[in-house]
Amino acid sequence: MKRQFSDPQLNFLVGINVLILVAATVLSHGDFLDVYNFQSMASQLPELALLAIGVSLAMIAGNGGIDLSGLGMANLAGVVAATVVPLLVDADATPWGYTGTFILVALVTGLLGGLLNGWLIAGVGLTPILCTLGTQLIFTGAAVVLSRGSSVRLASAEPMSMIGNENLFGVPIPFIIFMVVLLAIGWLLRYSPFGIRLFLLGTNAKAARYAGIPGTRMLVTTYALCGVLASLAGVIIAARTASVKADYGSSYLLIAILVAVMAGVRPQGGYGRMVCLFFSATALQLLSSTFNLLDISNFFRDCAWGLLLLCFLASARINFADYRFFTPRKSATLTQSPPGSTNK
Repeated sequence: MKRQFSDPQLNFLVGINVLILVAATVLSHGDFLDVYNFQSMASQLPELALLAIGVSLAMIAGNGGIDLSGLGMANLAGVVAATVVPLLVDADATPWGYTGTFILVALVTGLLGGLLNGWLIAGVGLTPILCTLGTQLIFTGAAVVLSRGSSVRLASAEPMSMIGNENLFGVPIPFIIFMVVLLAIGWLLRYSPFGIRLFLLGTNAKAARYAGIPGTRMLVTTYALCGVLASLAGVIIAARTASVKADYGSSYLLIAILVAVMAGVRPQGGYGRMVCLFFSATALQLLSSTFNLLDISNFFRDCAWGLLLLCFLASARINFADYRFFTPRKSATLTQSPPGSTNK
């Protein structure tokens, strides 16, 4: 516990959460603390946070790694599942079969998309940011073609609706899924050989190569995991809205990157903590709900997210000690010789 609170990034994020919560409570005269409001926020948080975990994993891998294709992958996974699964399973006859097949098809789609990213980056040698920008356009275009540019309604299946809209012991099921994934990824990064190798690869790729770490396989695995996380976000989006669309959540990518940067994940690679990512995501969700409370325009919100992203990126590069205008002089100290001694 002492080690957890010795992390300045974690302390900062906890403080930001408390500050936003207090401000929203005062502005709403206490209405912000309503249980239903917290349940609503908890049900909206996972789809963004899962995308942010994928962005963080790609950043931790280093070499300028970032996954810009997460949102396109999430939408494509939902569109593919919503288009293909009704041809295989009748939702009215077997609702659980429909739900299970939907999740399976979406996750396989995400896995294949992630493997494509990993192969292009690690095997072909493409720059991660340009590669994933290209695959983002491919995934979005494929989703537009499959859906013919319109939203695709899901078949009526009660288990699917439960995943997106029901609570378990008062906690939204999407939030429970997110917490299970977050804890699993946190354990994977901290205690598994994969996590140790990933941090080393992001910190110093040359040292990792000399240590015998298979860099190509690590990158392919990392981006495949990013694709699976994105497709899981697509499943939650589909279950919550009962429909899928190729251009759903146009600002989600920016916010996912902002969540990762606010969490202290280094764009250069080699560092990132899931506990910080959790508090970063909750801070932005609280801020977004506060904007809703104040009836602030969505255009201003996008501007605010972009400004926050630039500020956090700049703060990571600037050493504020270089901008001190006054440095106190060191006072000269006279050392007296003990009695009977001779100064030389």
